[in-house]
Amino acid sequence: MRLINTNSLELVEFFAGDIPAYAILSHRWGKEEVTFQDWKSKRTRKAVRHKAGYDKIIRACEKAKEQGLLYIWCDTNCIDKSSSAELSEAINSMWEWYHSSAICYAYLQDRYPKLKESEWFSRGWTLQELIAPSRVIFFSSEWEPLTTKVHGGVLIEKITNIPRNFLLYPESITNASVAKRMSWASRRRTTRVEDNAYCLLGMFGINMPLLYGEGSKAFQRLQEEIIRRSDDASILVWGPDTAASLTHLPLLAPSPICFRSAGNIELVSGPYSGGSNVSLSNRGLNLQ
Repeated sequence: MRLINTNSLELVEFFAGDIPAYAILSHRWGKEEVTFQDWKSKRTRKAVRHKAGYDKIIRACEKAKEQGLLYIWCDTNCIDKSSSAELSEAINSMWEWYHSSAICYAYLQDRYPKLKESEWFSRGWTLQELIAPSRVIFFSSEWEPLTTKVHGGVLIEKITNIPRNFLLYPESITNASVAKRMSWASRRRTTRVEDNAYCLLGMFGINMPLLYGEGSKAFQRLQEEIIRRSDDASILVWGPDTAASLTHLPLLAPSPICFRSAGNIELVSGPYSGGSNVSLSNRGLNLQ
């Protein structure tokens, strides 16, 4: 895991067991982001100081320093995206990196006066960036603090349809049904189709290889992995996203939007709480 030293701005690599306290940045990607190649030396950093993405990282570093943190992580320049292996490792580790952070800075760069109008709440990747960290501070486009996940919990619950207890206690999301968790992603979008699935890996505790170019098959693979690891049959509680798709429905949902009405699906408790014994094979799905 690479982190930015908030004093020197140098990238420093750490390995499991030796990672210091760090802040982490959550943001929407724009057209002028700074890459790992841009940031890796003083010479290349100097060449990209005019980019909006550069100022965003610097301001985040300043916030971290104000709170006594020597390191910060940002997805734009801390990952070498020219390496498919490194990108795959990072995406599969993303939930844990956000969860292990000392604090997350959610930068709402759109110029809206109201939290609920920010596009940050409509993006796929920011779902785990909201839930996984224990502490989140929301900042305006001018880097003024707006609220925190704790103090703004009631409003954030209304915006996201995520119950407050899951927002405040990330470890508790395993108590939410698969269908309920899918419903949280149903109103969000990603630039690439595959990321509809990849951005949900950590929320379901799934690791799987990334295959950009597979399109909607990525979401099918995610569901298959969930079935292999879980006995929660609520993964089958979905509906067609449009009236035109009422015929020839597949067994597994084609996209998260199909779970839009599944937010009230709860895990069974009591005498029938032992699970549903769901298994998947090349002949289909076996369910008791």
